[in-house]
Amino acid sequence: MNSPEFIILCELLDRDPAFVSGTTLARKLGLSRVAVWMHMGKLRAQGFEFEAVRNHGYRIRRPPGALNPLLVQAYLRPRRQPVDLLWLPDIDSTNAEAERQLAAARPTPFVVLAQRQSRGRGRFGRVWHSAGPGDLYASFVFRPRLEPGRMTTFTLWMGASLCDLVAKFCRIQPGLKWPNDLYFQGRKFGGMLTEARVDADQIRDLVFGLGLNVNSPADSLPPALARQATSLSACTGEPVDLNRLTAAIVGCVYSAYEQFVEGSFRDTFADLWNRYDLLRGQAVTLLHGPRQVTGIAGGIDDEGSLLIRSGNGRPQRFSAGEVTLERTEP
Repeated sequence: MNSPEFIILCELLDRDPAFVSGTTLARKLGLSRVAVWMHMGKLRAQGFEFEAVRNHGYRIRRPPGALNPLLVQAYLRPRRQPVDLLWLPDIDSTNAEAERQLAAARPTPFVVLAQRQSRGRGRFGRVWHSAGPGDLYASFVFRPRLEPGRMTTFTLWMGASLCDLVAKFCRIQPGLKWPNDLYFQGRKFGGMLTEARVDADQIRDLVFGLGLNVNSPADSLPPALARQATSLSACTGEPVDLNRLTAAIVGCVYSAYEQFVEGSFRDTFADLWNRYDLLRGQAVTLLHGPRQVTGIAGGIDDEGSLLIRSGNGRPQRFSAGEVTLERTEP
C-alpha cells in the first residue's frame, strides 16, 4: 500500500510545475489539510523543499540531492510491473545484503540500494571505494534458471546497455574496459560485479552489483584513486539528478536482463559492445594468473572472451584477467 508521502509526491510530480492545492491533496488522501501538512513535513525531513503560495497550493522547489527511495519509485511508475526496492542508508555491501535477503527467502527480482557502503566489493576481492550519499550503490537480484554456460556474456551485455543509457542521460561518450569497468576520457567512473550461485546445472541466484561515481566531489577520493577515477558530474560539468538516473538505471537493468534471458540481446550486443569498447585496436597488457600477455586488443568473441593479437599474429582468447592500456593508464 502506498504511503501518504508517496501519494503526495506523485501528485506534485504529475502537476509540476503547476501548484497543487492542499484541498486537492486532502481529498486524494481522504485526510484533513492539517494531516496533509504533517505528511509534507515528513517529506521535508527527507530533504524535499516545497514552495507554498496562498490560494494556489504547493509545488516542489527542490528535490533531495541524496538518493531517495520514494522519489525513485515515483519515477519508476511508468513500468508495467512494480519494482521491489530495498533502500538502506548504510550497509557493508549491497551484494552482501542481497545474499542475506536471498537466504531469508525474499522473492526475486528485487534491488538493494544504499547511500553508503563500508565494504563495497570489487573484482578479485578488492574494496570498492564508496565515497558517500551522492553516488549510486546498487545490487540487482534475479533467479534466471539458466545454464551456467549462457552467462559468459552477461556482465558485458549489462555494461554495454548501461553505457548506452549513460551516453543518452548525461550526453557524454563513455567507454567500456573489458570486462566490467566504465570509463570516460581515461578515468573510471563505474564498476560492475556479477556473482552467481549454481544449483546442479542451473544458475540459482544471480546478483549484479553496480557502483557509479555520480556526484562525489573530487576531494572525496583517496589520493591513490584521484588521478584514475572520476564522477559523472565531473564528466558533464554539472550535478547529475541522482534519483532520475537511478530510476533510469533500474529500468535499464531490468529490461537488459529480460532481453538476456529471452536471448533477444544477441541482435544488438555486438554492435553495442563495439560502440563503447575502449580496448579494440589498442596496445594492452593482460595479467592472467602468473602469465603476462602484451599485444593489440581485437575485441571479444561470441563467448565474451577478450582477443589479443601478440607478436606471432594469432589472436589469443582470454575469459578472465586484468587488463591495462599501455598508453593511458599508470
